[in-house]
Amino acid sequence: MEACFPGSSLPFLFRSSFVSRSGEILHRFLIQGQLQDNACAGSFQDFSRWADLVPLLGQESSEGGGFQTRDRYLFGWFSMKMKLVGGDSAGVVTAYYMCSDLGAGPKRDELDFEFLGNRTGQPYTIQTNVYQSGIGGREMRHSLWFDPTADFHTYSILWNRHRIVFYADRVPIRVYKNNGRKNDFFPTEKPMYMFSSIWDGDDWATRGGLEKTNWKKAPFVSSYKDYNVDGCRWEEPFPACVASTGEHWWDQSEAWVLADAQQEDFSWVGRNLVVYDYCKDTERYPELPEECNL
Repeated sequence: MEACFPGSSLPFLFRSSFVSRSGEILHRFLIQGQLQDNACAGSFQDFSRWADLVPLLGQESSEGGGFQTRDRYLFGWFSMKMKLVGGDSAGVVTAYYMCSDLGAGPKRDELDFEFLGNRTGQPYTIQTNVYQSGIGGREMRHSLWFDPTADFHTYSILWNRHRIVFYADRVPIRVYKNNGRKNDFFPTEKPMYMFSSIWDGDDWATRGGLEKTNWKKAPFVSSYKDYNVDGCRWEEPFPACVASTGEHWWDQSEAWVLADAQQEDFSWVGRNLVVYDYCKDTERYPELPEECNL
């Protein structure tokens, strides 16, 4: 292994390709950027070998591409700076999420950020969701107070036994609470990988699928930097850090509630930026899910 220097910056570029009828290899999705890691700066081969992140490349044009962590985590702070696809991004989904399975397993736990592209000049929508034992349907959608395609912005997840908080630029946009009892809505038992991907979701992502992906605008590029994890890395059979010892900041009482300034920001987001909340969709859920009452 080469010599490492603190804060070394590691560039990467992942492509998802398809072959045209003429036999030409074309690229539809690109993921590029720099990740701050303890790994050495170097080539793509160095990245694949030493960093916590590994590439995921789809075989078909609609599958897109992405990367994941080598390790799994149970609770902690997970953060990434992202710059989303600019211009006409209708139908394109950029996802940043955590999942207990490498595939879409029927009993998976999952915490989702999904950024839903739009036509040129129209704002992005950010969708969050929580799965427990394969059951999701807990979507919230927000508009943003900034242009996520003009520069890098930080998207983070705080996950402990008491709550899951989704942040944009350190502003809490969603708080998902636990009730402190065994239940079927809050994930606490399955360690998760962190993933990010970009893919074609034009059957649902933009205006319910009415706006289709314009492939003439490809490649669609999402950029990343400053990947950061401060969490309980899973080790068999059971890591000591999973226990509620209070040794980690994300497991201390201050992380169980929002600070006053955070609560003020969160309330402003709730008043001004919520596009959809499943807890208020009584047509879809005539009897609201248990967690909506917390």
